[in-house]
Amino acid sequence: MVGRLEGKVAVITGAGNGMGEAIARMFAREGAKVALTDVSPRGEQVAEEIRRTGASAAFWEMNTTDEARVEQVFGEVFEEFGALNVLINNAGISGPTQPVDQVEFEDWDRVFKVNVGGPFLCTKHAIPHMRRTEGQKSIVSTSSIYGMIGNADVPVYHTTKAAVRLMAKTDAVTYAPENIRVNAVMPGTILTPLNLEKAEQTPGYLERMRAVHPLGVIGDPDDVAYAMVYLASDESKFVTGAEFVIDGGYTAQ
Repeated sequence: MVGRLEGKVAVITGAGNGMGEAIARMFAREGAKVALTDVSPRGEQVAEEIRRTGASAAFWEMNTTDEARVEQVFGEVFEEFGALNVLINNAGISGPTQPVDQVEFEDWDRVFKVNVGGPFLCTKHAIPHMRRTEGQKSIVSTSSIYGMIGNADVPVYHTTKAAVRLMAKTDAVTYAPENIRVNAVMPGTILTPLNLEKAEQTPGYLERMRAVHPLGVIGDPDDVAYAMVYLASDESKFVTGAEFVIDGGYTAQ
């Protein structure tokens, strides 16, 4: 059976763990050649495990805020695989939890550089290689439901995710004539290593999170990966500028 992403080359940032790792593994199962990037060398372990399944995977250690390195990596990916069909802008950080009047500008700026600057630089340096690639091209950025609604717990993070959401819409309009689609996914609470660590430190955290979701459960990384597969595939050829909410009904209340 031919995979839904057969023959496509995909770059996935933040692929060393959590949602990025789940996306990379699922893309490989669906036939994509995956280029994993992360600031952590653990990405090489993930790539090696993918290769053991017979799929094609390679890892590049990369900080998405380092423009020279981003440009270099995208060039090397294109040279190795001969195409660039898909970019998944997934790398991000959470940042300070204090209210805005207590946040230092350096911390604000740091979160913006990673969460907004990273997708900007990766998109900037992916586009030239996508122009050299035949067929459908797709960029998908990981935003958040907190790029849609307000919440007091992580104000800088939420602001950055709103920027990612609108960047995707703007780029969707800009690059539609070149057959490059751009969309965003908006996850709610997902059982990533970060949230599991928070659960260990905060008694009752998972129970409270389950209670606020109409479905009564918390999402897992594969829930996000399934949406990414659809948006990366030709099945979504008429979808651009969209936002896919994956939150167990939280924002429907």
